Amino acid sequence: MQAQAIRQAFLDYFVEQGHQIVPSSSLIPRNDPTLLFTNAGMVPFKDVFLGLEQRPYQRAVSSQRCMRAGGKHNDLENVGYTARHHTFFEMLGNFSFGDYFKREVIAFAWRFLTEKLELPAAKLWITVYEEDDEAAEIWINEMGIDPARISRCGAKDNFWSMGDTGPCGPCSEIFYDHGPDVPGGPPGSPEEDGDRYIEIWNLVFMQYDRDSSGKLTPLPKPSVDTGMGLERLAAVLQGVHNNYDTDLFKPLIAAAAEISGKTYGQDAATDTSLRVLADHIRACSFLITDGVLPANEGRGYVLRRIIRRAVRHGRKLGMESVFFHKLVAPLVREMGTAFPELAHAQRDVERALEREETRFRETLERGLSLLEDAISGLPADAAIPGEIIFRLADTYGFPVDLTADIARERKLRMDMEGYEVAMSEQRNRSRAAWSGSGEVKTERIYHDLAMRFSATQFTGYTQCVGEGKVLALLRDGEEVAFLDAGDKGVVILDQTPFYGESGGQSGDRGELQSENAVFLVNDTQKPMGSLHVHVGVLQSGRLQTGDTLLASVDELARRATAAHHSATHLLHAALRNILGSHVQQKGSLVNPERLRFDFSHSEPLTSAQLQEIERSVNAVIRENYAADTQVLPIAEAQSLGAMALFGEKYGDEVRVVRMGDFSLELCGGTHVQALGDMGVFKILSESGVAAGIRRIEAVVGAAALELIQRDEQRLQSAASLLKVAPADLDQRLAQTLERLRQLEKELEKIKRDEAARAGADLAAQSEEVAGVPVLISRLEGMDGKALRDALDRLRSQLPEAVIVLAGVEGEKVALIAAVAKSLAGRIHAGDLVNVVALPLGGKGGGRPDMAQAGAGNPAALDDALQAARDWVKSKLA
Repeated sequence: MQAQAIRQAFLDYFVEQGHQIVPSSSLIPRNDPTLLFTNAGMVPFKDVFLGLEQRPYQRAVSSQRCMRAGGKHNDLENVGYTARHHTFFEMLGNFSFGDYFKREVIAFAWRFLTEKLELPAAKLWITVYEEDDEAAEIWINEMGIDPARISRCGAKDNFWSMGDTGPCGPCSEIFYDHGPDVPGGPPGSPEEDGDRYIEIWNLVFMQYDRDSSGKLTPLPKPSVDTGMGLERLAAVLQGVHNNYDTDLFKPLIAAAAEISGKTYGQDAATDTSLRVLADHIRACSFLITDGVLPANEGRGYVLRRIIRRAVRHGRKLGMESVFFHKLVAPLVREMGTAFPELAHAQRDVERALEREETRFRETLERGLSLLEDAISGLPADAAIPGEIIFRLADTYGFPVDLTADIARERKLRMDMEGYEVAMSEQRNRSRAAWSGSGEVKTERIYHDLAMRFSATQFTGYTQCVGEGKVLALLRDGEEVAFLDAGDKGVVILDQTPFYGESGGQSGDRGELQSENAVFLVNDTQKPMGSLHVHVGVLQSGRLQTGDTLLASVDELARRATAAHHSATHLLHAALRNILGSHVQQKGSLVNPERLRFDFSHSEPLTSAQLQEIERSVNAVIRENYAADTQVLPIAEAQSLGAMALFGEKYGDEVRVVRMGDFSLELCGGTHVQALGDMGVFKILSESGVAAGIRRIEAVVGAAALELIQRDEQRLQSAASLLKVAPADLDQRLAQTLERLRQLEKELEKIKRDEAARAGADLAAQSEEVAGVPVLISRLEGMDGKALRDALDRLRSQLPEAVIVLAGVEGEKVALIAAVAKSLAGRIHAGDLVNVVALPLGGKGGGRPDMAQAGAGNPAALDDALQAARDWVKSKLA
């Protein structure tokens, strides 16, 4: 039974049992900072099980794509070497949210395996939690399982929990017996680590809530979470013991073998590398499809490691040129139907992989060379020095796990203690390099202040004016009791309407006033948590700790900043709508003057796409929706579908900004009250800033109006110069350019004719030196092309001559020299042309029979030409 048919059969079966099919979610968990990747089928339903989210169904079924290559669940180093380890895999699962429980899910599982898939009941073994008599009785009495094929296991294997506290419960696993020809014993036995009995399905019964003391309280609505690996099930149904021998991998292995010219089954090392490529192309392609790009941290770093591991195994197969991206098309053929998003992203995936492999190959050779030198003399079971491991990673970008992969192949160990020592020394050197800087001292002061005062209460969401008490003053990085007029310093208040720079939004500026003092705020920062610091200069009077100040934000600047911030939300939504859901924010800057928005996308945007984005954003602005802001528990915000930025930290409560039905994001910045306040949105530029990262700069409101007016003035000026109405400018410009092209052609013809006449006239001006015609002449108004035309005429008339022509146009001098081939060995045209060019500050070169040069300083040309005459005479004498 083919994998696609297995997947569909599973979904269809549970639909018949009243389940809702839920499409696979992204490999990137939505707003879950505890997980690097979606590593199990239940992850998209985590908040449902916790009671934080409600779904319109109580039964669900899915084929969820999963990733285990980073963080707690990391199978990367085993991939390719074992039969069942993968980075990317699909997990088939059925779920009950307070609906059915043990009896029903056990019956569903048993009937699907034995009736739908027709697996022999005698081949299936069961495990249950050692204290779960209820599940054991259901298996024995209702499913008819021989008690001899049921193993009771402890909590390590058969009790599942979502965390240290919260929903948890026993589980029951189903194993398939591959037969006595395969080594290994049944689950729970001392020989259970063999390959004979393979777990294919885990049924989790969430029936308790565990508190911090470890006490288990029965849940009012017990639930069910199951997971079955498609790859393992396919191996069982296709009669193979190795997942890589199923139809999920065989076409990819065949494609990799064809590209490399190798044969699968040829030898163990070749097979391992081909399996690595088949696995890794799945992981990398789906990660990029879900918006991850190679980077030096987080998910992007995991992707980079997998790509680099694949490239090294490709190199072991003899693939010396960029190849990995060529495996995307075969993958799309195999999985594009089940996951259409993969097919849609094919070009982006191919380009990202090609770019990353090209970059890595530039450093791979150096890293491998250093490693080979370090390990060439090591005996088996010796350790690769930690300093070498560190230097490879730190200097050459050579991931530690890649070094570990090579060590494994050479039967060497890794000196990870030495690696940690080298890493620690590097950190100490880095600290020492800037430990005496003012930044460190200031950071320490801010840390101490944050410990003393905790946070500044921010009142600026609803007002731009408010009072605050001075908690602390800084001058020259030191805490002081007062500031005097002219002092540059920092003021920290207990509460303020000034927004501190964060989330890409610039800090507010304005004034702090007392009865006797005015402090001009140039910037507001948040160096530690929520501690706002006002940076500026005291214009008059004296400020002291404990003073009460009137804080007044520059409202015009604040409104302009808020408009640009709101526009980034609309831009983000428009980009995802128009370019695709792979678009993710990678950075932003908003201030009163403009907005800058960085996002993931692999190619420049076309002018048509940019126009569509502008139209889309401006259409929403004209709808004049309110920019509704709510403070909600984060779970509730997530249930609404609010977009969060990966890598951002969010508290228990978050601000949710909704702009009609167009945009919904978590954001702590300030925004317009209604979208119409933005006026008009206009893109300034679109550019690339890094591999796979594009940048759009844009303006709204008054800044956009100023831009439009400037462009309009330029249009009016251009139309005036061409003496037409602005509406006719493009037509007149086209006519003018066409006329210019015609005139250039006419001028070119005139120059050619002039060159022909000059050539005819010049030939008569040649002089003989030792029987050789020599012509060295200056021609006014001749450019390089005209000189070449003239030279061609002269060479036909003087085939055995030495010729130097100098064309002068303004302050530029073009030089060309020709020497008859019969004079080879006596005069080199390159040397001759430089006799003229060097005194003029130029330099040229060419073949022995013809050379060219460019220079300036035409005032010195005549002397240089005379020097050339003398030089030629000396060579021919």
